Parts: sequence; C-alpha cells; structure tokens
Amino acid sequence: MSFPTLLELDDIRMNFGAIEALKGVSFKVGRGEVVALLGDNGAGKSTLVKIISGGLKASAGRMVFDGAERFFPTPAEAKAQGIETVYQDLSLCTNVDVVGNFFMGREMVKKWLGLIPVLQEKEMEQVVAQALKNAGTRIPSLRTNVENLSGGQRQAIELNRFAHWGGKLVLLDEPFAALGVEQTRRGLDLIKRIAAQGIGVIIITHIMQQAFQVADRIVVIRQGRVAGDVPTKQTSPDEVVGLITGEALTSQAQETRPNGPLH
Repeated sequence: MSFPTLLELDDIRMNFGAIEALKGVSFKVGRGEVVALLGDNGAGKSTLVKIISGGLKASAGRMVFDGAERFFPTPAEAKAQGIETVYQDLSLCTNVDVVGNFFMGREMVKKWLGLIPVLQEKEMEQVVAQALKNAGTRIPSLRTNVENLSGGQRQAIELNRFAHWGGKLVLLDEPFAALGVEQTRRGLDLIKRIAAQGIGVIIITHIMQQAFQVADRIVVIRQGRVAGDVPTKQTSPDEVVGLITGEALTSQAQETRPNGPLH
C-alpha cells in the first residue's frame, strides 16, 4: 500500500559534544501510515523523536513536514503545526473531567448579554461524546475526573483529542508499557483507527509483537543509523531482532549461510 509522504527525514545528525548520537538517519512517514521505530536502548530513537517534535535542534540534515522544509524551534510550535508526542505518563490533568481535558485551551464560550463569558458545557459534552463514539471509545461518564479512569481510557482521550483538533502526526513513546493485555489490544485498535483518518503514526516500542500487530513498516535504529527500513509484511521477528542486535540476519547474510538464518 502506498502512502502520500507526510514526514521526510534526510541525513539527520545529532552531536552532543564529541558524542555522535545520530549519524545520518533518513526515512519517510506517510499520511495514514503507522511506522514502528525499534532499536536497543541508546540507539538514538528518543533523540530522533525530540528532533521531530521540536525538543532538540538537529546538528545537520533536513526535515520536510507537510510539504515544508523546516525544524521546529519548540514543542509548542510543532504541536501548533499538528505534531503531538504522547508519552507513557500522558499529558492530561488528572483532577479535571474528560470534557475539560478534551477542550483544554479550546473551551467553547458564548457571551451572555454580549458581555459575560459563559462556558457552553452542554455543547462541549456533545462534541466529546461524538468524537469518542466515532473512535469506538466508551467512557461511562464524561464528567468523571481523569484520575478515576484506567490507563487505556486516559490514552484514548489523549489520542482522540489529538485527532479531533486536526493532528497530522503522532509520536507514541512506549504507549502501552503500563497497560494490561486487554487495554493494550484496545490501544492498538485505536492506533489503527487514528491512522485510518489520514494521520501519520510513529510508535516506539520494545515489544516486537506490538510492532507486527499495528505497523505498516518497521524502521530499526542501531547506533545512530538506520539498520533496516522494511514493510512489516516483508520481514519477520527474527530478521528484525538481527537488525536490532547487529547479527547478520539480513538477506545478504542468509546467502552466505548454508543453513539459512539462526532461529
């Protein structure tokens, strides 16, 4: 399946003094495409995500997002242009209800008598209910404070909020690390629904099964370089593990081994 390009990274490099964290990373993410970013600890994944989302400025290289070549100076600017990073601990206000979190900073207000601002509570609740319904997310009461919801429900609120307000690219950093099996399954389904809306998704995960369940393509980062960039249907867990660890499990190595790859 072909995806129109949303994000293109070209020869991205990042130096921290004498340490070269990224050594020329290049790959693309399409609109509606889910890309799993895999690699060992210290491979450079988090550094790359920070560059995409405005948390770091690359030492060299080129980034094109939504047709424009640029790096974002701050995370706020990246967010304003449609890039959201969702971490394991999320960014919701736990002592605020679902509706309040969904509309945080975007509250619907009407002037009473043309002077006094009044929140349009009913209208806001209707918008949230429809957005969650469209995404197949069920929450018993939209007036429940987020602190009383499960991890999966909180994650659903954040992702649906992002999609509703015109997000274009979401970066998910170990999003299911604290979730149970059923919540993780629902989270993976939600990612597919988000992507179906034309939103690009980059998911960082250490769990191979999750990558193969949800990703259209797998990009492996090893020691600051792209060690592999393959469609998920054209690779295997063994090959991906080989790329992550540096073992010779690529097609070239398979040709030199009389017995094929090790299992």
